[in-house]
Amino acid sequence: MRKIIVLEFISLDGVMQAPGGPKEDPSNGFKYGGWTAPYGDKESGKVMAKQMKRADLLLGRKTYDIFAGFWPEHAEIWPGINEVTKYVVSKTMKKAPWKNTVILKTLADIKKLRNSKGAELKVWGSGELVQLLLKNDLVDELWLKIYPVVLGKGKKLFDKGTIPAAFKLTESLVTPGGIIVANYRRSGKVKTGTIGE
Repeated sequence: MRKIIVLEFISLDGVMQAPGGPKEDPSNGFKYGGWTAPYGDKESGKVMAKQMKRADLLLGRKTYDIFAGFWPEHAEIWPGINEVTKYVVSKTMKKAPWKNTVILKTLADIKKLRNSKGAELKVWGSGELVQLLLKNDLVDELWLKIYPVVLGKGKKLFDKGTIPAAFKLTESLVTPGGIIVANYRRSGKVKTGTIGE
């Protein structure tokens, strides 16, 4: 079985929309595109280099289009990006412009891919796809970069249909710029109890 790892840049209030630039995703009037830029430093650069190590990608259509429009010409920043397999989830896409792309149409296609042999599957961005994965308990790990900013409005990581689930913290650090890097692994059902008993 292949591990599905969701990697996200999120604000303190859980917004994940358009972290990389003003034109990335201005849908629904979102005006804070590029909100991660002021917090970059050497330590966060090391984290990104580690997280960008070679793995297959599982992407939603919008993120795929953003990636396909940028990464083929900038592969020196992300070594191996053009060679790995990119799985894009889309009901309408007929042909994919980026080499090594496979189109998935349904949740069943995603489950079949997860149950196959191969490299880890890293999901970057892809808000709607992440909601689908969380709703169907298909996320094995969450690698979050939490930024010291509250955005109020915007697409959120945990939104519609997320099922209750427990995770275990496996790695963490805080960068000089105030980014909390926290990696979590799925660890079963939510446990409850009473404090002090």
